[in-house]
Amino acid sequence: MAFYEYVSEEQLTGFDMYKYSAVDSNPLSVYVMHPFWNSVVKFLPTWLAPNLITFTGFIFLVLNFLMLTFFDYDFYASAPDHVHVPSWVWIVAGLLNFIAYTLDGVDGKQARRTNSSTPLGELFDHGLDSWACVFFVVTVYSIFGRVEAGVGVRTLYYILWVVLFSFILSHWEKYNTGVLFLPWGYDISQVTMSVVYIVTSVVGVETWYAPIFMSFHYRDLFTIMILGCAFTVTLPMSLYNVFKAYRKNTLQCSSFYESFLPFLSPVLLFILSTLWVCLSPSDIIEKQPRVFYFMVGTAFANITCKLIVCQMSKTRCQPLSWLLLPMALVVLVILSGLAQHYETLILYVWTAAVALAHIHYGVCVVHQLSGHFNIYAFSLKKPSTD
Repeated sequence: MAFYEYVSEEQLTGFDMYKYSAVDSNPLSVYVMHPFWNSVVKFLPTWLAPNLITFTGFIFLVLNFLMLTFFDYDFYASAPDHVHVPSWVWIVAGLLNFIAYTLDGVDGKQARRTNSSTPLGELFDHGLDSWACVFFVVTVYSIFGRVEAGVGVRTLYYILWVVLFSFILSHWEKYNTGVLFLPWGYDISQVTMSVVYIVTSVVGVETWYAPIFMSFHYRDLFTIMILGCAFTVTLPMSLYNVFKAYRKNTLQCSSFYESFLPFLSPVLLFILSTLWVCLSPSDIIEKQPRVFYFMVGTAFANITCKLIVCQMSKTRCQPLSWLLLPMALVVLVILSGLAQHYETLILYVWTAAVALAHIHYGVCVVHQLSGHFNIYAFSLKKPSTD
């Protein structure tokens, strides 16, 4: 069957009763970006579907990823003895990143402007955002690369996981509180990345290798900013918001176990992928870092999308994602040494399987919800009732 109904009847009923509730307290977003987006949305035609805006922004991020994949597949392009990424590529990367960020900011405003807001729109937006995390991190990595003054591929693997968990924290909050507290780090990181791309086109990647002070490099600043934002802002604020809901007796979950259930599958994914990285017979993270990052980010997005469906429909999060079962088998085969000479091939096949499974899930969910709400996903026209 081409279209599988991933969304249960209970979840569909929950979507029917869904009301959007979010808090955005980031000064950059409130005082700078929202006024800018309010101006931009006025230039959009009223026939343009919000989901089409969302999808276009996501495609720009994918194009950025593919462009840097072509010019810097293995993250060595910034090395002194390698051909550097052309300056125009960094300009295009900065523009595409900022345009994608802008479209992500105006899609909701376009929905309210055209009176076409639906739960599908929010799910589609946040679902693509969960997949975009890996494209953001991997694309900007090419600026620093894996050279001596850059960032090691193992280090970036763990940085990627910090970003992924920072993203899922917001939806874990909403799963528990019923309110989506938009993270401060997102807006700051998007503006910063866009600026860094453009600056790189002017000053060159070599500038980022010079120490800022003594032996303190830009790579260290890059790492500290990500870790600092995650552990001193995002995580404490998430815990505080959930604790505040607990004190007010407004938590959506009835027990500690139920509250933390959404973390089970992401943690298992982290354990499986980290075992593969640390015990790989052929040191796969060194040989194929880009493919490995993409595989992890895509599997994470699939798990997160299922959490978003649960938190929006106010249904219980499933403890285990089925995707982890075949991945556990893949990791077991790899670590056993039985497929040592085929590890790269297995990674490529498994990555393709994960990507296809996630795309199939996304397409089926959009198709199912479009039919449920009697709308077109990418058009404001109403389906025929004949």
